[in-house]
Amino acid sequence: MPIRQSFSDTIGHTPLIRLNTFSDATGCEILGKAEFLNPGGSVKDRAARGILDDFEQKGLLKPGGTLVEGTAGNTGIGFAHLCNARGYRCVIVMPDNQSPEKAALLRTLGAEVQVVKTVPYSDPNHYQKLAPRVAAEIEGAVCGNQFDNTANRDAHYATTGPEIWHETGGRIDAFVCATGTGGTLGGVARYLKEQKPGLHITLADPGGSALFQWLKTGTLKSEGSSAVTEGIGIGRVTANLEGTPIDDAVHIDDAEIVRTGYQLLYREGLFLGGTSGANVAAAVQVAKQLGPGNTIVTILCDGGHKYLSRFWSRDYLAQKGLAGHADGVRTAGIA
Repeated sequence: MPIRQSFSDTIGHTPLIRLNTFSDATGCEILGKAEFLNPGGSVKDRAARGILDDFEQKGLLKPGGTLVEGTAGNTGIGFAHLCNARGYRCVIVMPDNQSPEKAALLRTLGAEVQVVKTVPYSDPNHYQKLAPRVAAEIEGAVCGNQFDNTANRDAHYATTGPEIWHETGGRIDAFVCATGTGGTLGGVARYLKEQKPGLHITLADPGGSALFQWLKTGTLKSEGSSAVTEGIGIGRVTANLEGTPIDDAVHIDDAEIVRTGYQLLYREGLFLGGTSGANVAAAVQVAKQLGPGNTIVTILCDGGHKYLSRFWSRDYLAQKGLAGHADGVRTAGIA
């Protein structure tokens, strides 16, 4: 393998991992794209690089300039690393409902972090709406706008999708993914559908999100809430998600997410965040729908170290009535 020339060059080309416990239980090949192995620790490194590259190519971000982003954490972490490597100032606006580990890590990476009150998207002080205003007040700043900047999904169309197709040798029957910005699902689905139009695309949706109902009924309507997911589930159709060829959606509740996340650790040795639990739980549902013999790929988004005070805290899970779904996983089978 050639020597990589920069942090940016180490992003991508992550392996596919066969999830043995889940594959054996369903009779399908359930494969996880190991995006937690990106240098910034998550799938969002790809979006951050794609957005920065686009700004630079268009001359919108000058040397010594400032990148501002509204983020639940992982995209900001990717931006912080890349801004350090490329000489930019990084300012992050994030809601206060995220794990404290994320804000602490961002500050350690040198980003300036503004934690703001969590409010509905309709509120003008929603973090996604505050970020462009912050950027407008800083000379030479641009706002990444990851939700509606389609350089996000373009990055996944150009890299994640082709990697999955190549790594499976084209032997893939379904792709399953939760979504926040819509970039990963939007880019990967477009690429894979071009290669194999009959390939099945499923959106995994947690509680509190409106996308399951949107896909099933055409109406944006949220159901319940989630105490364990961060950065996925949304109440609107972003520019990155708009027009994505999606065949179906599955709803994943917190009990499934916790049980699957803990199974990934204790049965597969993979210490991941709650979104990965949601993705794999959805992949199992799709495997049962399609039947044995199919190959299903999903995303293992990020590592678990940023969620020690929530998803990986038994005290926190007990407060939410979810601890029982984590207990006993070492000996339990796959539901």
